[in-house]
Amino acid sequence: MGTASQRGLKSVGLFLFFGAAMTFLAGTLLIHPGTILDRAWVLNPVAQRELARFGKPLGIVFVLLGAVFVVAAIGWLRHRYWAWRLTVVVMAAQLVGDLINFIRGDHLRGGLGFLIAGALLLYLVRRDVRVVFMRERLAIGR
Repeated sequence: MGTASQRGLKSVGLFLFFGAAMTFLAGTLLIHPGTILDRAWVLNPVAQRELARFGKPLGIVFVLLGAVFVVAAIGWLRHRYWAWRLTVVVMAAQLVGDLINFIRGDHLRGGLGFLIAGALLLYLVRRDVRVVFMRERLAIGR
């Protein structure tokens, strides 16, 4: 097994920033319903139906989750061990969520999401990826 490619590592960082943007967008739409921004729900009308009933409180949670994604992305791009761990937890949670969606009957999105999250999780836990993040941890003796 070779060393983790910089392209692969940067791609995960960009994926985390994308996740942050989508989470911030969903949170903003939930906090401020009825604006022109609601047109964005056309991308995922099922999510709108399921999430809108929770309204502003869930919107605030989504905004906070978006902040977690930004912090994880910055730490990931700086190869911080805590960011690797946080990213693994986030991806594992996504995997479980996709599995639940699949079991609930959303076979296409749940199944596809499960495959994507599973592939990303397998990439994250590869030894050559982990080593990139362990170097920083070992260098400071934690």
